Amino acid sequence: MYVLHYWPDTASTMVRLVLEDLGLPYEARLIDREGGELTSAAYRTMNPLGQIPAFETPDGMMFETAAILLYLSERHGLGPAAKDRAQFLKWLFFISTNLHTNVLQLFYPERTAGPDNTAAVVSHAAAKVANHLTILNQLVDTDAPNFLSDQQPTLLGYYLAVLMRWIANDFPSTNYPALHRILVFLEQRPATQRCAEAEALGPTPFTQPS
Repeated sequence: MYVLHYWPDTASTMVRLVLEDLGLPYEARLIDREGGELTSAAYRTMNPLGQIPAFETPDGMMFETAAILLYLSERHGLGPAAKDRAQFLKWLFFISTNLHTNVLQLFYPERTAGPDNTAAVVSHAAAKVANHLTILNQLVDTDAPNFLSDQQPTLLGYYLAVLMRWIANDFPSTNYPALHRILVFLEQRPATQRCAEAEALGPTPFTQPS
């Protein structure tokens, strides 16, 4: 059985959504974040940076959200058709290394350039996020790839949906109509509703976060 070490409404939520949609058995272990578990020696053996999530698998401990999602897709589904694998990988890493990184800079700008430069980091990251979302919206609008679709659940869809949840106040999904359709579709999935209930994310966790 998989074990997901999680904290509500963090990157572990992306993994939980995929586990739920795939119907996989797993145990969700709440991290004692306020009690300092992330800095403990035991947790650092699971995730050396003390970040979320950590994920126990039959093949060993994993961290890094994109790696976990890719692992699950290759073993169980929600990934691309074989003919689309190259394109899928390209956009997975685009979201992981560009969009996800810049979204985190909006919330933790001091990690990038220290506390004296937070305003500049946030301004730079916000412009990057807007550009990344525009690129992704155009991809979906023009190419309608099956690995990022409003017709079926996908790994990239769930990954993107949580990121857009976090930034909904400044980057409402309605500004990106093709992406908005994906979010509407995914938040109606039973998997999303189960996850939303478990983590108190509200009934419309992607399009109108509570």
